[in-house]
Order: sequence, then C-alpha cells, then structure tokens
Amino acid sequence: MLISLNKISKVYHMEEVDVPALRGVTADIAAGEFVAIMGHSGSGKSTLLNLLGCLDRPDEGTYLLDGEEVSQLNSDELARIRNLKIGFVFQNFNLLPRTSALENVELPLYYGPRISSHERRQRAADLLTRIGLKERLNHHPGQLSGGQQQRVAIARALVNNPPLILADEPTGNLDSRSSEDIMALFQELNRDGITIVMVTHEPDIAHFAKRVITMRDGEIV
Repeated sequence: MLISLNKISKVYHMEEVDVPALRGVTADIAAGEFVAIMGHSGSGKSTLLNLLGCLDRPDEGTYLLDGEEVSQLNSDELARIRNLKIGFVFQNFNLLPRTSALENVELPLYYGPRISSHERRQRAADLLTRIGLKERLNHHPGQLSGGQQQRVAIARALVNNPPLILADEPTGNLDSRSSEDIMALFQELNRDGITIVMVTHEPDIAHFAKRVITMRDGEIV
C-alpha cells in the first residue's frame, strides 16, 4: 500500500476557538491508483492533501507513505520525503516568472542527489517534449497559455521520478478544453504507473479519476 492513513486528526487553534479539520480519517491508497478527493469548502480535503504531501503533521493518528511512518518526522526528514517521493501540482502553477520552462522543470533537481548540469537539462527537456512542449522549452511562463503553464508544472512535478503526484485543483484556472487536456495527461501518466491523488470540487473533473473519496466536516463519507 503506497498510502495508509489510520485515525488521522487535525485541529487548528484560532485565537480561543479550536477548529477540527480532520476527524479520525482512515484510508488506504494503493500504488497505481488515480483518486479524486471531493468536498465542499471546509470539508477537510485541502488539509488532507497537505498531510499527504508532508507539508503538515497530524495531531493524532499514523501516516505510512510507501511503508515509512512519516507523521512524526522532523522538518529535514519531511523535506527529504517530499523531494524523493512526491510531486506537487497546484492550481496557480507556482512557476518562476523570470525563468524558462526548461529552468522551471530543472529546479527540483538542484535539491536532490547531485547530477551534472547536462543531465539536469536533458531530463527536463525530455519531460517537456513528452508532454507536448518541445517547441516551448525556452519560453517564460508569461509567454505560455494557462494549459501550457500547467504542463510545465506537471513536468516539474515528475522530474525526480516520484511514485506519487498530489494535485490541488489542477484545472481551477483553466478553460474547459485545457482542463480536459490536462486530465487526459494525468490519465496517461497514471497508465504509466504513477499514483495520482487530486483535490477538486468539480464533478466532471473527478470523473477522470478511477476512485472518488468524498469528504464532509473532516470525515470521509
């Protein structure tokens, strides 16, 4: 099992009020799955994705990622997990505006095992070519459409060959045609064996996944 959550709870302390975000969530996600997480605002889906991505820790419960208990790791250990095992795709792309598509994709490789600049560039170029941006390697984000920018972000998420991609509303800033193109790309990546967990509030986008988890009030329903 790639992801195993057991009785995960998370409470946010806001001034004098405690706000439960997750209430004893238990779930398993096998390697090779494509899972969509749905729910209204405040349902806990984004908190759950942050915990899956080792961007936050649960207050209670255990989280095994690829067989490793990660819920109690320190900041440096969590950073190592994020770099080696997880690729992130965000709604707002989060690309560096003054660097090329190629340089944006290369960026995570600077934080992993040392490789030559030639290998970094080649790996980034191969990924961008694979996802249909061969003619856009040296374009800056401002010279790309929204769909192209999201493809660059996906290539960046893939460059370290992680077993898991986490996507937070990946089509939220895209038109319907670009959204369908991005979801078709996700399906292709999933067929290649990459596990994808995606948060979305759009039912038509969730239908691209193989399984849908629905959340309400911090629980899986």
